[in-house]
Amino acid sequence: MALKPRGAKQKGDKFERELAQWLNEHIYQREQCSRAPLSGGGNIGIVGGADLIGTPELFVEAKRVEKLSFPQALEQAERNKKLTNSPELPIVINRRNRQNIEDAYVFMRLKDFAKFYRLAMKFLGYIKQ
Repeated sequence: MALKPRGAKQKGDKFERELAQWLNEHIYQREQCSRAPLSGGGNIGIVGGADLIGTPELFVEAKRVEKLSFPQALEQAERNKKLTNSPELPIVINRRNRQNIEDAYVFMRLKDFAKFYRLAMKFLGYIKQ
C-alpha cells in the first residue's frame, strides 16, 4: 500500500477534525463526535477503525480528495467495519478542494440509506410503521 505524501495526510486529518466539528454543531448540538485516534494509520500501518468516533449508527470514512472512487472508498469502509466487528452502517463523506463542508458528498448503499429515510418518514408522520 502506497503511503500518502505528508501534505495529503495533514489535509485528510484536518478534514476529519472539521467534519467532526460540523457534525457536533449541526447534528448533535454538543461535543460528541471527534476524530478517531490514529485515524488512517498514517506511517505506522494501523488498519481498521472508522475515521470518526461518537457517530452512532455510522461507520464514517472521511476522504478529502479531488477524484475519489466512491465504490472503492465504500469497500474500504465495509472492510474496516468487518475487521472491527462494528454494527454501524458504512458511509463515505468526501470533500473536494475549495468546497464548503456542508456541500460535501455522502455515499452509502441504498439499503443503508433506506433505514435512515424510513425513520425520517416515520418521524415526520408520512408513514405509520
